[in-house]
Amino acid sequence: MYHMLSLRQFQQFLAVAETMNFHRAAERLNMAQPPLTTAIRQIEEEIGVRLFERTNRITGLTPAGEIFREEARRTIAQAERAVALAKRAGEGIIGTLRIGFVASSIHHLVPQIVAEFRKAYPLVALELEEATSARQLTAITADRMDIGLVALPIPPDKKTRVSTSVLLQSRLVAAIPASHPLASAPLLPLAALIEESWVLFPEGEGPGLHSAIMRACAEAGFSPRVGQRAVQMETIVGLVSAGLGVSLVPEAFLSSKREGVIFRHLDGVGTPIPYQLGFAWRSEQPSPVLSSFLRFLEQLRQGGFLSLAGA
Repeated sequence: MYHMLSLRQFQQFLAVAETMNFHRAAERLNMAQPPLTTAIRQIEEEIGVRLFERTNRITGLTPAGEIFREEARRTIAQAERAVALAKRAGEGIIGTLRIGFVASSIHHLVPQIVAEFRKAYPLVALELEEATSARQLTAITADRMDIGLVALPIPPDKKTRVSTSVLLQSRLVAAIPASHPLASAPLLPLAALIEESWVLFPEGEGPGLHSAIMRACAEAGFSPRVGQRAVQMETIVGLVSAGLGVSLVPEAFLSSKREGVIFRHLDGVGTPIPYQLGFAWRSEQPSPVLSSFLRFLEQLRQGGFLSLAGA
């Protein structure tokens, strides 16, 4: 019955095949010559073919030996590659990382972070997915996503299972139709929006940010009258530009030029309304590749890159 050859046996064969001398091959393998001679005989018996041409010494390889030499080299090389890749995976420099992000971060944060990480860890495959904060948190706790860029704070019921790190601290600004009478004002009191129809995202898609908006409006003396709902900030801005209402969006939109919509800083009671973006991940021991990503983020933060990226 045939038994699978061990890597040691492949190494023994190659040492003899490459030196054509049992004595030199034994020295290379750091073993005595008689056991090596016995090992080669056992390999041939196991395979059932002669690998070496012999008289009273080895004179060459048989045709079967020639083929076996090339395949043995590939086998050893593949085994060495497997070990190297396993070590790299354990060190977090190779593997797959599943990253989620909110749509509003695609303009200023995600592209730069991804580009820098790929430079530092070119062997890590990235699987990116756009999703709302709530959907990311669900995917993270269900182990369908490794880490997500979400709006903070996260809901209290997630805090025991999810760790977070603040990436960007900013504030919300008003988005109003360009034709609106308030569009000419350099600053807008939040209370000035009391009579307006609002475009807002559903509470369940971003509960932390939604609560912050509701709380600020309550301080300003009103509850927003929501006429339209949309999940993504980009869609909200689009609906505002169509004249369907006003909204509050991240400050990063100030640097963007959108037809039909004006962005203004808020003033007065209830302001500023903080807006935080941060990464969230499961609170258990992170995988090696996730640990590498978290270290990478900390290095960017210490180097001031993230403050520039979020400007």
